[in-house]
Amino acid sequence: MNERERKRLLSIALFVIASILHWKVVSSQTVPGDVQILQRLLKGLKNSATLNWAGNDPCGSNWSGIKCQGSFVTGILLAGLNLQGMVTADLNKISALQYLQLQDNGFTGSLPSISGLKSLTEADLNGNNFDSIPNGFFSDLPSVERIYLDHNLLNGTSGWSLPPEIQQATQLNTLSLFNTTLTGSIPGFLGNMPNLKNLNLAYNKLGGEIPLSFSSSNLVQFQANNQQGPVLTGPLDVVGSMQSLQVLWLQVNMFTGSIPAGMVNAISLKDFRLNDNRIVGPIPPGLTSLPLGNFTVQNNLLVGEIPKFEDSVNFRYEGYSNRFCQATPGIPCALEVASLLALLGGFNYPTQLSDWGGNDPCNGWSGIVCDKKTGKVSIILLSSYQLNGTISPAIGNLMSLTILKLNGNHLTGTIPPELTKLQLLKSVDLSSNNLSKPIPVFPPNISLNVWGNPLINTTSTSAPSPSLSISDGSSGSTSTSAPGPSLSISDGSSGSTLIHVNGSKTTKGLYRSSTIPVVFIVGPVLGVVALLLLCGAFFFIHMKRRKNSRVQTPSRVVHPTDTAGADAQIANYNVVADINSRHSIGGPSGIYVFESAEFIIPMHVLHKATNSFSETNIVGKGGFGVVYKGRLDDGTWIAVKRMKTGAVSSTGLREFQAEIDVLRKVRHRHLVAILGYCIEGTEKLLVYEYMPQGTLSQHLFDCGINGKKPLSWKQRLSVALDVARGLEYLHGLAHQSFIHRDLKPSNILLTDDFRAKVSDFGLVKMAPDNDYSMETRVAGTFGYLAPEYAVTGRVTTKVDVYSFGVVLMELITGRRALDVKQPEESVPLVTWFRQLSVRTETFQHSIDSCIDVTQGVLSSICVSAELAGHCTGSDPYQRPDMGYVVNVLSSFVEQWTPSEFDSEEETFDLNLTLPQVMRGWPQASDTFSRTFAD
Repeated sequence: MNERERKRLLSIALFVIASILHWKVVSSQTVPGDVQILQRLLKGLKNSATLNWAGNDPCGSNWSGIKCQGSFVTGILLAGLNLQGMVTADLNKISALQYLQLQDNGFTGSLPSISGLKSLTEADLNGNNFDSIPNGFFSDLPSVERIYLDHNLLNGTSGWSLPPEIQQATQLNTLSLFNTTLTGSIPGFLGNMPNLKNLNLAYNKLGGEIPLSFSSSNLVQFQANNQQGPVLTGPLDVVGSMQSLQVLWLQVNMFTGSIPAGMVNAISLKDFRLNDNRIVGPIPPGLTSLPLGNFTVQNNLLVGEIPKFEDSVNFRYEGYSNRFCQATPGIPCALEVASLLALLGGFNYPTQLSDWGGNDPCNGWSGIVCDKKTGKVSIILLSSYQLNGTISPAIGNLMSLTILKLNGNHLTGTIPPELTKLQLLKSVDLSSNNLSKPIPVFPPNISLNVWGNPLINTTSTSAPSPSLSISDGSSGSTSTSAPGPSLSISDGSSGSTLIHVNGSKTTKGLYRSSTIPVVFIVGPVLGVVALLLLCGAFFFIHMKRRKNSRVQTPSRVVHPTDTAGADAQIANYNVVADINSRHSIGGPSGIYVFESAEFIIPMHVLHKATNSFSETNIVGKGGFGVVYKGRLDDGTWIAVKRMKTGAVSSTGLREFQAEIDVLRKVRHRHLVAILGYCIEGTEKLLVYEYMPQGTLSQHLFDCGINGKKPLSWKQRLSVALDVARGLEYLHGLAHQSFIHRDLKPSNILLTDDFRAKVSDFGLVKMAPDNDYSMETRVAGTFGYLAPEYAVTGRVTTKVDVYSFGVVLMELITGRRALDVKQPEESVPLVTWFRQLSVRTETFQHSIDSCIDVTQGVLSSICVSAELAGHCTGSDPYQRPDMGYVVNVLSSFVEQWTPSEFDSEEETFDLNLTLPQVMRGWPQASDTFSRTFAD
């Protein structure tokens, strides 16, 4: 190589080196727009010196936490640096940004917008104090895979909801919105996002049900636990189809229904939490085959057997509401219990039968009557219980069953043929349901009624005519006594007997019968109809003449239970009047009837009953006025609440109106019944049933000083259970939900046998259907007011639960809710009581001295004290509902059950409804199911 060539090569090399050096210098210069945005970010920090960003070239100077690719900023990684201040709103102008990590700092103000960042794959903004979210935050993010906004209370108490544009983020894998004040319902479109695997919506304010779209989602982790009001509700059927789940947290909500059997197909499920809901039914035994590490179901309404899990599983099933049949996992239920629970499962585990728990159906199960001699279930009476579902064939295992009444429900499906094999069965009433054919062939000694089932009681033009079969029983009878007649009504099809009744309880064998086609009875039926129409016309003319005559006759008042004499025939006469008008309306012969809750009682009747409101008849005084006892002409005792003349203000009138409006809509044995009212001039009076033992406060405080007998612990527990049942009815079992707002001992009245009834409904509010709280003026009594209600005026049914907890504390201690005689820090009973530990001697000294505390009594007091603590929790959403409370207390108090029918001697009318049948049985007061002994 000559000298010329060497010089040429050297010049080329120098040119290449210079070009490379020039390119590097140029490429290290960060895009000016990105530099300006980062400088604005730095300027918004209160402690900007923490970052030590020097110079004007983030990419060339290696600014800490800034990642670049060439001259473009691709990452802002500032996690956990305790940075304070506000983030510039235009971070989304850094066009190449892929990673935005600002988590675990102290940033305030609005979230920085990430919309339009087409390269962004991860946004970590959690763990700050951002208080709002900009519009369009989730729009145009085609590459984003992970978004974390946890622990930022966005938009204050009004909250925010997920916008639909998040669906455009088709690559989104993880969306974590834990504790971000998210409101509304869970959007259904989340279940349609194919790449979404991890969804955390816990500790928000979501309500409603889990969307059906989630059943086909690919979620691996789904957390929606601890909603802060409202809460999530509805059944869990959807999650039973989510087979890819590994983590499922739904605890502390109000989910209902049973645990889906399909959960056993989630073969990768490791963490399953359902505690503190209203889940019913048994735990599917197949869950034991899953690789669970955690499984929590405590504080639900579960029944049946407790499955046996591996020791490595953190299995929590305790709680005061679950009613498993055995206390130890792996031990099966008694056969009768298992059969009844299968029957309950066919009915979809209705809440009205939530007391079907434990391993003894004879211990307070609703609608169950047991034979005293054998201790076996002999009668099932579930008429008009609003039951849905089907009749389980497991009912055929109840070999001692004699009477089955499921009439007046909404049952579907067919009648189990297993019923025909029960040898002791005498009567089956399945009328007024939606059951279908075929009807099993029952033995002739069983009375079957399936009238009123449209799918059974149908005929067509080609079908045989229905017929009426009457037998005199004179042929083939093996009875030693006179045979009785038999009656059957058939729809004309083979084996389809609608009603079959034996007239004699001892007649057995075949009957000589004749069949009469229905056409021969049409004439008499039409004659009866015509006669009824004539009677109705006569009654109408008679009533019109009475109204026009205005003849004053001596009046007396008849109680609804008084059925003596011909006067009882007008028991359905209803007097309806506008409360704002004056009326003087009476029934025939001047008799005033208490059949409806909308009626007026004339003032002269109340004057006579109370001896002109004599002071000797005063039984109580309050802010509303004076309460008098009185006696009607038929001997019925009443209580008359007379409003003070000065109390006739708008507030007083509202409470007067409210009490009538509520009590005419609700009827329950543990709510004081209103009998009528009177408005005459300035006089306004309410009339109730009379409660001879007065108020609970008269028996509870000052222990016998006022002449009232102190209550034993058994009586106090019974009172607590009665009150809990009354509130449970108001909150969820009546046709509308109500909030009492003024529960206290002076508003709890006692009968002669010390059964309790809740009274004074002047402050009642109708609860909203969607479980939201509602704002109202604060009313009630200090010491019993829930803290959130006293501060904000927002009220839910949980304010009654709080008041009940205070009353329960008073029953235990004999102390008033506010006792000014105590040191200042102990004046509020709740504050003082919650400082006690039920395991210390101090707690035992706090128990009312009027209670005879044996070891057994002490154990039930401790359980009641813990329950009272739960009821008075500061967070309303952590308080149990009254259904839970009833379950706890009923474990100490034996349920009232009617005496069973004698299987050989008693008969009854199959057309009776359940209330009619119960009126025929002797009444019994609740007794205790366990013996308290030393």
